[in-house]
Amino acid sequence: MIPERSLEVLRAIVEDYVQTNQPVGSKSLLDRHPLGVSAATIRNDMAVLEEEELIVAPHTSSGRIPTDRGYRLFVEQIRNLSAVSNPEKKAIESFLDKRLSLEEMLQQSAKTLSQLTNSLALISYPSFGNSYVRHVELIAINDSRCLVMLISSSGQIQQEVAILQSAVTDELLQDLRGRLNGQLSGQPLSEVSSKSKDLQVELSKSAQAAIKPIIATLDGLVNENRQEKVAVSGAANLVRTEADFDGFAPLLEMMEEQVVLLKLLREIELERDGLGVSIGSDNNFASLEGASVLIGEYGEGDGSARVGVLGPTRMNYQWNIASLRAVARYLTKSLNGN
Repeated sequence: MIPERSLEVLRAIVEDYVQTNQPVGSKSLLDRHPLGVSAATIRNDMAVLEEEELIVAPHTSSGRIPTDRGYRLFVEQIRNLSAVSNPEKKAIESFLDKRLSLEEMLQQSAKTLSQLTNSLALISYPSFGNSYVRHVELIAINDSRCLVMLISSSGQIQQEVAILQSAVTDELLQDLRGRLNGQLSGQPLSEVSSKSKDLQVELSKSAQAAIKPIIATLDGLVNENRQEKVAVSGAANLVRTEADFDGFAPLLEMMEEQVVLLKLLREIELERDGLGVSIGSDNNFASLEGASVLIGEYGEGDGSARVGVLGPTRMNYQWNIASLRAVARYLTKSLNGN
C-alpha cells in the first residue's frame, strides 16, 4: 500500500514532468507544490516510489521521471476528477451547433479534439447496420437541386444535396416522397437499395430518369452507415512531439492504415466509467511503446462508436481525459438530435 503523501509526490512529479519535459528533483517539487514537508521527507517518498517502479532516474544523480506504471497509477487517481470549464464546453458545443453532415461533423470533431489535446484524435464512424428507416424527406432547393434527408431509428439525421439532371415537378417529388416512406419506413437500412430500385420500376421512364440522382443520393447516405472508417486529425501534433517517440516513422505509417486504427480503437477495453487507457508497454503495437492512448465511446446502442486520443506518455492526462469525455458527450447529443 503506497502512502497517500507518496501518491501526492507522484502526482506532482507527473504534472511537472509533463509541463517541463525535465527530470524532477525534490527541491523543484518543494518550490512548485505546497507539500508541507521537508526536502528529506520528499526524498524518502521518492525512494518509495522508485522502489515500487513508479518513477526512475534517467541519469545518475538526476531528478526522476514517471514510468509507464507511474503514469498508469496517476491516471487511476485523477480519472474521476477531470472536467472542462463552462467556456471550454461552449467552445466544443459551437461546432455542433452547425448543421453538418455526418462526415463533416466527425471530421470537425476530430479536428477540435486534436486542438484541445495537442495530440492525434481518432473518431470511428458509427455503424447503423441494424437500424431501420424512420423517415425520408425530400426538399426542393431549385430546379436542379434537391435536399435528401434520411432519418434512422437511431435518431441520426443524414442529408445530402442531389444534383438533378432534369427538373423534377413538385407533384413528382411529393409522389416519390410518399412512395419512399410507404415502402421504406420501418425497413432495415440494408433493404433500402433493393426496395428503392423496385419502386422506380413502378414509375414512367421519364420519371425514372428524373429521380435517378435522388435515389443514388439516398443509397449513398445508407452506404455511409456501412463504412468502417476513422476520422483522423492532429498528425502535426505528433511531429511537434517527435522527440517523445522511438521509431516515429512506423507510427506515421500506422496512421495511414484505417484497418489498424479501427483495431486500435476496438481492442482497448473500456472500464466502468467509460474510459479505456493504454500506456506505453500496455500497447499491442510496437510503434506505440512510447505512446498513450485514451479511448471513450459516443452514441447509443447500434449507433455507438469510439473516440480516442493518441500522444506521448508525457501528456496532460487530466485535461485530455476531460476533453475526450466532453467531445464524446456532445457527439452523442448531436447524434440523438438534442
